Amino acid sequence: MNDDTLAFTPDDFSGFARLFPLPNLIMFPHVMQAIHIFEPRYRSLFEEALSDDKLIALGVLAPGWEVDYEGRPALESMACLCRIATYQQTPEGTYNVLLLGVRRIQLQEELPPTKPFRVSEAEIVEDHVPPHSSAEEIVGLQKQLLVAFKRSMTKLPTSYDQIDELLGSQITLGMLADIVAYTAELNLKTKLSLLKTSNVVDRVHVLLGALSKSGRPNATRRTFPPAFSTN
Repeated sequence: MNDDTLAFTPDDFSGFARLFPLPNLIMFPHVMQAIHIFEPRYRSLFEEALSDDKLIALGVLAPGWEVDYEGRPALESMACLCRIATYQQTPEGTYNVLLLGVRRIQLQEELPPTKPFRVSEAEIVEDHVPPHSSAEEIVGLQKQLLVAFKRSMTKLPTSYDQIDELLGSQITLGMLADIVAYTAELNLKTKLSLLKTSNVVDRVHVLLGALSKSGRPNATRRTFPPAFSTN
């Protein structure tokens, strides 16, 4: 894969999101997630995306989805738009896929069910930093977040070198917050609130508070880098 393949601008998005809803995974921009696609409806979704713009929206099933999983259960309003980075087809016709999160999207009106999978109108939601935030504040928050993240990853010392690489990189505070939010041991409710927060400073403050409690039993444990998720 190359940078040209993965490059994304808002103009690449048609405004209609192919929905791949999951009950136990919150995807974020700027991270990569491996998924295994085996249900016929999602194989159809993947194949259409592959032949078109290579975009798939990883959505989040709202509570109570179990009673209507095969139908059209309610979704949370925010999803993550992803680009297909690479894939392999198995002899059984299923797919192992690597997705790159590219933007938050706000789901709007869902289209009538004319395809095997669900499609919704959606709008890209860009990160924003409050205009009153100083450069010094942003740098300070970035340092605090990296320290808190490293402290929370005590059970995964092999990840330290990868975390330290972030110290010297030129990524934005919003990108760092998304990487940490995705990777850290946080419960799904907290991760969803972080996905829904486009104000970068607010997101970092919520994240710093959550990281201080991340050792609790209800945290969602995630390896760094991540393993596969299935549909």
